[in-house]
Amino acid sequence: MKNSIPQSQFKNPVINWIDTRLPIFSVANEAVGTEHPTPKNLNYWWNFGSLAGVTLVIMIITGIALAMNYTAHVDHAFDSVERIMRDVNGGWLIRYIHMNGASFFFIVVYIHMARSLYYGSYKAPRELLWILGVVIYLLMMATAFLGYTLPWGQMSFWGATVITNFFSVIPFVGEPIVNWLLGGYTVDNPTLNRFYALHYLLPFVIAGVILLHIVALHRFGSNNPLGIDIKNDKDMIPFHPYYTIKDFFGLSVFLAIFCVFVFFVPNILGHPDNYVPADSMSTPAHIVPEWYLSPFYAILRAVPDKLLGVLAMFGAIGILFILPWLDRSPVRSAHYRPMYRIFYIVFIINMLALGYLGVQNAEGIYIILGRTCTAWYFIHFLIIMPLLNIIETPKALPKSISDPIFSSGAGGMSPATSRSKK
Repeated sequence: MKNSIPQSQFKNPVINWIDTRLPIFSVANEAVGTEHPTPKNLNYWWNFGSLAGVTLVIMIITGIALAMNYTAHVDHAFDSVERIMRDVNGGWLIRYIHMNGASFFFIVVYIHMARSLYYGSYKAPRELLWILGVVIYLLMMATAFLGYTLPWGQMSFWGATVITNFFSVIPFVGEPIVNWLLGGYTVDNPTLNRFYALHYLLPFVIAGVILLHIVALHRFGSNNPLGIDIKNDKDMIPFHPYYTIKDFFGLSVFLAIFCVFVFFVPNILGHPDNYVPADSMSTPAHIVPEWYLSPFYAILRAVPDKLLGVLAMFGAIGILFILPWLDRSPVRSAHYRPMYRIFYIVFIINMLALGYLGVQNAEGIYIILGRTCTAWYFIHFLIIMPLLNIIETPKALPKSISDPIFSSGAGGMSPATSRSKK
């Protein structure tokens, strides 16, 4: 008996022929096409997830191009980067895209995380979606740090020295771990080779975790600004063409801003010391990480004890994993949580302050401010968020996305309905 060939939904004969044998177009359509139902009230803050994906693709493509011309050796790494900038056709453009792309990747992800915090996208049943996002964030930090060392400038060398020495505070096994990471007793050629290999590998690991992130997203669908579950088909619209248009508009704005940085101020987000060849005999006056790691560097420096400082820094990231269980409020969106909204704004200001303090000299008033902001960071998650679950009285929620609340009671009527009953 002849096996029947399943029929594809596509009219194009070529696409139809491929899809009946390899249903990649059907899968894509279900993921981001007309077959993917989406809450109809998503705003532009939901653009940043797709922007993060596009930025990762840009980083991988430019990274592969740079790897073809880079020499992972302490005697040649700095010169190979200069050769890329001066002699390789379009090398300066590729490097500037890659270098600024790292900063923009973090900007997009930080906004994406801030949106999730505001609208409660980490709450049940999306806990694992949030956890996978934090894993992606950790991998990004590791990848960015490894890439920062590759130009082998002064800040690259001393940044690698400082960061790897963090592991020396681990009791009993700290020193062997540091020696294993470095491939010796100091930051040298084995260190650079290991960092280069890991920096090349980790973006593909990030891509794999992103696929899991997307699968988890499609399990329960996107959250929405109201923070309420979808009730019926009237609450949904197809992802394509409505949100693809939004995403393309957001991407256009993003690329325009990105090009301004690449072509006009390519070095504004970097450090001038990295244009000086690495010298183990000359320590920079002020060793700082890249700006997107500075909040956690400020937390590290805020604690006088080295071991406790390292624990505080890693704890500041680790606390994000348990966030869904710290905030037990049944209401997701801060739109209906007036007290949470106030503390959320304070938290964002506090994070910006930590980012600023992380690139300043640890002296005078900066020490006091750093400790204050660090304390508030942990207070926000460990005390304020659980406390709000008890003392906060949220506003009434609408019945559905299609019937937003306008009156004081739960499930209030729309103005049009109110007028018709008068």
